[in-house]
Amino acid sequence: MSRNMERRFDEDQYLDEVYGEEPDGECTADCKYPEIKVRLVGEDGNAFAILGRVSGAMRKAGVSKEERDQFFAEAMSGDYDHLLQTCMKWVNVQ
Repeated sequence: MSRNMERRFDEDQYLDEVYGEEPDGECTADCKYPEIKVRLVGEDGNAFAILGRVSGAMRKAGVSKEERDQFFAEAMSGDYDHLLQTCMKWVNVQ
């Protein structure tokens, strides 16, 4: 196995450990990426942890950096409730 493939495998394994397996469920509303499922239940309420979890799931799903930057800008443009609403608007939040 080449070194790049080995590093990629380790990165995928790490992301699965950090972000967990994909949860079951459907978007409760029309979200931009319904196939990206993110479990936020049990998060400590830290806005940066939530941003990291959603952004990591988007990156893992192949969403472009430009799209992720757009998500960040929108999510960080308001208060904590706005952050949660933005997450639900973009991905399937569990």
